[in-house]
Amino acid sequence: MKPSKLEDHLRRCHPDKTEKDLKYFQTLKDKFQKRPTLDRMIASTSQRTDDGLRASYKISFLIAKSGKPHTIGEKLILPAVEEVLKTVLHKPASDIIKRILLSNNTVERRIDEMSSDIESFLCNYLQTTHFSIQLDESTLPDNAALLLAYVRLIMNQEIYEELLFARTLITDTKCESIFHVLKD
Repeated sequence: MKPSKLEDHLRRCHPDKTEKDLKYFQTLKDKFQKRPTLDRMIASTSQRTDDGLRASYKISFLIAKSGKPHTIGEKLILPAVEEVLKTVLHKPASDIIKRILLSNNTVERRIDEMSSDIESFLCNYLQTTHFSIQLDESTLPDNAALLLAYVRLIMNQEIYEELLFARTLITDTKCESIFHVLKD
């Protein structure tokens, strides 16, 4: 705004401040710039929660890789982290532990999200490259038969083998289900 318009605005809208000196307006400006804004509050809060969220995803990934039950996060990992923080770092653990969500449902949801991301990446990548598929049959302890499909591909000059899908077959290992399906 032009200085002449600023003076006019000051006289019309703020007549009580026309006699104030420059220092008054500078302190007013400093207070205005230092006030808590929504963006700053969200940024400071999200930074704190992002660390806990990131840790939750990383720990969920480790739980998935280990093949352990999802409840291990709440029952073993969080108490272990709390003990390390208290014993080694001499810090109160309650603030940090509250930010790392590892309930059974949360871990399951995070693992599902990560597997969905990996699946979509793999499917998109397979549409643009050469690959080979290997089919295999496996059984579960209750004689259920599984069809497993593995895909082999070259990515970044390395050979990868990934499980593409696993489907339960209509039959079991004794072929009883097939006979029942064929008779009906």
